[in-house]
Order: sequence, then C-alpha cells, then structure tokens
Amino acid sequence: MGNKNYEEKRDFDKTDEPKGSKKKSSGDQPIFVIQKHDASQLHYDFRIEIDGTLKSWSVPKGPSTDPSDKQMAVPTGDHPLDYADFEGVIPEDEYGGGTVMIWDKGRFENIKKDEDGNSVSLKTSFENGSIEIELHGEKLKGGYALVEMDSGKMEGNWLLIKMDDDEADARRNPTSTEPKSVETGRTLNAIEKEESDS
Repeated sequence: MGNKNYEEKRDFDKTDEPKGSKKKSSGDQPIFVIQKHDASQLHYDFRIEIDGTLKSWSVPKGPSTDPSDKQMAVPTGDHPLDYADFEGVIPEDEYGGGTVMIWDKGRFENIKKDEDGNSVSLKTSFENGSIEIELHGEKLKGGYALVEMDSGKMEGNWLLIKMDDDEADARRNPTSTEPKSVETGRTLNAIEKEESDS
C-alpha cells in the first residue's frame, strides 16, 4: 500500500498538501480523519489508517449518526498519514482543487471479528470489503461499518453505516449542526478567506 499515485497527481510547488509521510504508524490506536472538502462538489473525505497509509473514501452526504442511513462512500486514492493534519486551500488548477477542513479526527479501534470471535486485521477487512471500527472522534463516536458493494450499479463503491449502539442518534445531524473545524474552529469560508489573504 503506497502513496505513489498520490504524489504523481500533485505539484508540491503549487499546493501546501504534505508531500509524503514522516509517520510510519500510529501504533495500537490508529488514526482517522474526516475532511470536509469543497472541491467541484462538496463532500466529506473519510480516511482511516491501515498499514501506514490513509485509506480514503469520498462520502457525498457526509457521515450520519442514524443507523438507518446508508451513505455512499466512493473509494479514492491512498493518502499519507501526515494528510490527517492538512487544512487549507488546494489551488483550483491542482488535483482536488478547493478548500479542505478537518471536520473530525481522532483514534479508532478495529472491532471486526470472524465467526469464531477472533479479531480480523484491518488489512484483511479492507481486502474483504467489510470493515467495522469504533471511532473516538470529537464529533463522531461509536461503531461504523464500511461495506463494499459487490453487485449492481453500485459495484465497487462502499456504504458507510452507523452501527446501532449507544452513540447512535437518528435525530442528530452533525454535518449541518456542527459545521466548524475541530482543529481551528473555522468554517470553510473562513479557511478559504484566511488562506487566500496570507
């Protein structure tokens, strides 16, 4: 799992995105980040650490806390671990041009088990298209499943689903009620304005 494709798509003389990762691993408690990204279309990039890289999905509607919502999650390229700290503006003529906000971040636990109750590694879960994790974020907490669709017109895309646990809440809508960065407290507009002024 590498980030070669990530590096080939970017001109680091133009963009402030991290070139690669100095970090190799976060240890026992891997990291996740959800970046709100106002590119050609507004979406949320859901990224989780697997084997020293950030596996990434674009979630057009953003994550939900309602277990009955099945949010489309389109796989995108791997990103370096350092990308979890990136908030700013990608120039319009660059890949993914637009404003990026750290909407949520934190640690997560792999909670996927096989039929015998043994833990399944994140790498194996990813390869099998069925990931179950417990998020310890600032906005999102509790279990989430990522499930790859293997048939029909959705084939190859994944679904992001909130597990039905104590953190599930069908009434809560964090993407609209909690619009600011967990890192800087800024809105997308503030990030765009401040970055273009500097």
